[in-house]
Amino acid sequence: MSFIKTDIEIAQEISLTPIEEIAEKIGLKYDDIELYGKYKAKISPKATKCKEANAKLILVTAINPTPAGEGKTTVSVGLADGLSKLGKKSIVALREPSLGPVFGMKGGAAGGGYAQVVPMEDLNLHFTGDMHAITSANNLLAAMIDNHIHFGNELEIDVRSIQWKRCMDMNDRQLRNLVGGMGGRVNGFPREDGFDITAASEVMAALCMASDIEDLKERLGNIIVAYNCEGKPIVAKQLDANGAMAALLKDAVKPNIVQTLEKTPAIIHGGPFANIAHGCNSIIATKTAMCLGEYVVTEAGFGADLGAEKFFDIKCRQADINPNVVVVVATVRALKYHGGLEKEDLLNQDFKALSSGLLNLEKHIQNIKNIYNMPVVVAINKFYTDTKEELETIVEFCSNLDTNAVVTDVWANGGQGAKQLAQAVIDECDKPKSELYFSYDLNETIEEKINNLAKKVYGASSVEITKRAFRKIETIEKNGYDNLPICMAKTQYSLSDDARLRGKPDGFKITVRDVRISAGAGFIVILTGDILTMPGLQKLPSAVKIDVDNKGKISGLF
Repeated sequence: MSFIKTDIEIAQEISLTPIEEIAEKIGLKYDDIELYGKYKAKISPKATKCKEANAKLILVTAINPTPAGEGKTTVSVGLADGLSKLGKKSIVALREPSLGPVFGMKGGAAGGGYAQVVPMEDLNLHFTGDMHAITSANNLLAAMIDNHIHFGNELEIDVRSIQWKRCMDMNDRQLRNLVGGMGGRVNGFPREDGFDITAASEVMAALCMASDIEDLKERLGNIIVAYNCEGKPIVAKQLDANGAMAALLKDAVKPNIVQTLEKTPAIIHGGPFANIAHGCNSIIATKTAMCLGEYVVTEAGFGADLGAEKFFDIKCRQADINPNVVVVVATVRALKYHGGLEKEDLLNQDFKALSSGLLNLEKHIQNIKNIYNMPVVVAINKFYTDTKEELETIVEFCSNLDTNAVVTDVWANGGQGAKQLAQAVIDECDKPKSELYFSYDLNETIEEKINNLAKKVYGASSVEITKRAFRKIETIEKNGYDNLPICMAKTQYSLSDDARLRGKPDGFKITVRDVRISAGAGFIVILTGDILTMPGLQKLPSAVKIDVDNKGKISGLF
């Protein structure tokens, strides 16, 4: 096999277009953007407002992820480029990468090959500073809570009930559980504490769910930080914290604009994970793209059981939007992994494993069609090791499900490799728009919502709610927050809450071990299995491969 260039090598060979010219493609004037160097900018608030967001909206999701990789972001970028090649005014609207996965397991997260968002080094590292602003706002609130307690605790906060954690944008297991305030009275009140990763912070979720800075300020004020001795919630605005938090976020709330390798405009904003948060880019970014383009490609994190479900049940409800079509990404290798093959055997042709793994794809297709009433196109993300017979097997399987499956080759060929997929998407978008259904009703009890989601979407046979989690549900209901949607925190690797159960498991039980209220974001977080809100680095993290030379050129990012 000939030498294959890495993603970062491909990205560094491309000549970028000044961001003013990219913005002009979608009607943004110089005064509508705020430059962050030559190739990235923020879109000013006056340009994010429009009366009607009329673009066709395409949601890209996937099967449950595997170590083999699926390339969901790569397909999203390639699809937007493919639509552009067919003469459509397209925009890709994505999330910002977190430094945790960048230095941890995944490496870069700007797409791959010839379907990337650039400048990829900036996007994957500090970008325009949004993640740091969110981290600072989160930790300002944490500091103000402890400061209030130190100076007399006028609100009578029960220090055993403090919900708010500090955060940082990095995988660091050492910070999950701490005891702070040690060393005497001058250093604060001793109590248990801990860190979440910034992507899991409610500040991140509030920013992504907000419609503008005023709405964001209100959401920040509604964050429940603790309970008093009578069990009543204490919110951030009682500490007068939300104004200063919003001040830290005044620029972070503005969506960012960059470009793909093929000069398609890319609006990148917000970065919640889909396994521990709601996994979608900001409502502001999505609606801005829908105001400025004809076709908008957006992505929801991880598999359709996580990102797509939350896109429908949380984001679409809040934003009053729904997609015209859903693209489900799958690969031959990932399907064989779901069929039982180990990673080292995935290059072997194995139709038994492929057929078994296709049941995972089938479940996601059925969920999107039968639960949410959305049309589906399957994108088979091609790898050079795939055989014609394997690809044909997937196409035929999907055809038997009355679903169009299209082989795409965007890593190697960019938008050209997505033209057939783009045409399939256009054909679906030309049909009358389907009405979006939801997997549960907001008026159901929290327990009913959990059961509906676990049994209908995941395929669980039963749900067990621990005593601790049930007590928290009772507290949430007693305080009048029971009509909010739920955000399930669950492993991304399985339809179940056990990462070891691949494919389409059955007869499994979902265990709810904890519940958190995110009143500012507007949902209830349900923690299942052994899911963690502060990940750790693996034995050999991506960070060990990343370097920079004396000219400032970065290598090893992916």
